[in-house]
Amino acid sequence: MTLHFTKMHGIGNDFVLLDGRDGQLDLPTATIRALADRHTGVGFDQLLSVEPPRDPSCAFYYGIWNGDGSPSGQCGNGVRCVAAWLHRAGAVALGETLRVESPSGAVTVRLLAADRVAVDMGEPRFAPAQVPFEAAQEADRYTIDVDGDRLQIGAVSMGNPHAVVVVDDLHAPALARLGPALTRHPRFAEGANAGFVERLDRSRLRLRVHERGAGWTQACGTGACAAMAVLRQRDEVNESVQVALPGGNLQIDWPGPGHTLWMTGPAAFVFEGEWLESTPAD
Repeated sequence: MTLHFTKMHGIGNDFVLLDGRDGQLDLPTATIRALADRHTGVGFDQLLSVEPPRDPSCAFYYGIWNGDGSPSGQCGNGVRCVAAWLHRAGAVALGETLRVESPSGAVTVRLLAADRVAVDMGEPRFAPAQVPFEAAQEADRYTIDVDGDRLQIGAVSMGNPHAVVVVDDLHAPALARLGPALTRHPRFAEGANAGFVERLDRSRLRLRVHERGAGWTQACGTGACAAMAVLRQRDEVNESVQVALPGGNLQIDWPGPGHTLWMTGPAAFVFEGEWLESTPAD
């Protein structure tokens, strides 16, 4: 079977997007891994599919898989690319608001321009059981041991689990070791995206994220949302923040509890092509 695909990225977080609107898409784990290989496949951080909605209140459903074939509940940079792809396909007009369904629930997207999208990411969830994270009670800081180091983290779900660590230096050599270790820490039952954030002031952050199932990425949209939400919960940032990631900048807006969080940023097309092997060779 030949798969037609679109290669896209959101500030360097790159994707292969597949059109499954006819409901015929079949994605074995081996195929996802083969597509993800940057030497013998196409290469991506996450694979996205656009499919018929499960929720009748939504226009479309989008699936998300990491490069190792594992499913993901949400992808902030990915949903912006889905919205831009739908616009290119004639399914949404500029300025229009559209409700789409992710594996973790419905989100609202607003197409500000052909290459710029705002997304209502829902309200951050801090209750440990909803992350999920092992803790006796909810707190804005948790102390955990990670590979011989004792860290203070924030734990939050943005449709997928995040551990957020405030650091003084994003280039500290220890982060190369701590990122993977924190991603698979046993107190996160489903693993976690590990975000290391440097606070420049109340309206500017710098961020690096080690994603479960994908490793270090150029950008993580839900990670930017999680970092802002954790610091906003501690009253360390304003309700509108610019987050600088290795691949570019995102705007995150969240007044606080009781409100949904909005993420705004670019979506870019790279190329289209056909995958000629739906299963990897022996």
